[in-house]
Amino acid sequence: MKTFPKGGVHPPDNKKANVSAIEVLPLPKFVCIHLSQHLGAPAEPVVAKGDTVKTGQLIAKSTGFVSANIHSPVSGTVKKIEPAPDSSGYTRQAIFIEVQGDEWLDTIDQSADLKILPDLTPGEIVARVSQMGVVGLGGATFPSHVKISVPQGKKAEILIINGVECEPYLTSDHRLMLEKADEILIGTQLLMKALEVNQAIIGIESNKPDAISHLTMHCAKYPGIRVEVLEVKYPQGGEKQLIKAITGREVPSGKLPIDVGAVVHNVGTAFAVYEAITKNKPLIERVVTVTGKSMPRSANYLVRIGTPVSELIEAAGGMPEDTGKVVNGGPMMGKALPLLDVPVTKGTSGIVLMPAEESARRKVMNCIRCSRCNSVCPMGMEPYYLMSMGEAKRWEELEQGKVTECMECGSCSYICPSGRPLLDYIRLGKNSVNRIIKSRVNECK
Repeated sequence: MKTFPKGGVHPPDNKKANVSAIEVLPLPKFVCIHLSQHLGAPAEPVVAKGDTVKTGQLIAKSTGFVSANIHSPVSGTVKKIEPAPDSSGYTRQAIFIEVQGDEWLDTIDQSADLKILPDLTPGEIVARVSQMGVVGLGGATFPSHVKISVPQGKKAEILIINGVECEPYLTSDHRLMLEKADEILIGTQLLMKALEVNQAIIGIESNKPDAISHLTMHCAKYPGIRVEVLEVKYPQGGEKQLIKAITGREVPSGKLPIDVGAVVHNVGTAFAVYEAITKNKPLIERVVTVTGKSMPRSANYLVRIGTPVSELIEAAGGMPEDTGKVVNGGPMMGKALPLLDVPVTKGTSGIVLMPAEESARRKVMNCIRCSRCNSVCPMGMEPYYLMSMGEAKRWEELEQGKVTECMECGSCSYICPSGRPLLDYIRLGKNSVNRIIKSRVNECK
């Protein structure tokens, strides 16, 4: 089986929710929709306090090429537009809507019927994906229309659909592949058409044999699309690692996947593209895994964007007494939530409730120069060195050490026998270096 050759770790799967079919979560009483829930410029409101809105209605418009439209996930009344805490604890502008029924725009097809590939040009597909506010649902939330707009002078040769879901605990992509195979494959066809490529490969790790057999069977009806079985290794879901595993091509330092002819999209994104194009449905809901070792039950919920995280936890049986942290995302790359009333966003793939015993930080000891962090880094970097430079605030040396290329997978912190907070200091350094680079660019303008 294929995999990426450099680094990687093997944390326990803990995928308890992989047998739990997707359930529709009831609507909340209020939703909070942040205007910055995608990479790029925040969207700008096109509604005001007191306005009534329908489900699927545009409520905030993208403000640039790297930005995304936002649509109302519910019908009701706009109660206020003001800053609210996000999953990182920072306050960002948001639209609050009081839910009143569930009246959808007439233009949206709400039926469960499978729709065939529509006859659209590549440009029309890109425009519709942009209009419907589709972003990458693998966690990065990069506006999808940007990825399928191939820059002049570049050429896409292969589309890779990411069905790896290598993060422990998370199973939302796994369930989508089992329950929405045809929809994902039609969405893949649409992405292929937009990119003008004739082949697509769906990468799935070998710990999902049911998804592999199910999608392989369905692929027989879709020319040019096939499944590639991959070895189980974290972080195989990273773009550069997945491209290397499937194609053998190495994305050079400072370059993008398109520079080696590849474009990567998540299976959830392919499904969202299917709904956007064939059903005229904006991205207003997504599947979220709610799980944890002590949870009464683990579940995969279809959730409207803006729903408070507390309602997902309550639906899954409530918070166990031994909970130490509630993590937004998986335990490797996710971040602990500062409070439980923050809303689900387009990038919320899972909510993991970690027992206090497992979530407590280990005692930090001196580095023993074992070099394990180096050996597991999938980017071939030197995490111990980057941490040291981050602690010392030596930003110039961090920039020279290419800290901005760190994918923040957490493999170094996971493997360190001394419990050193490698990723924390690398993130600090990376953010500081990015600010310096940005100010340097602004000075040159």
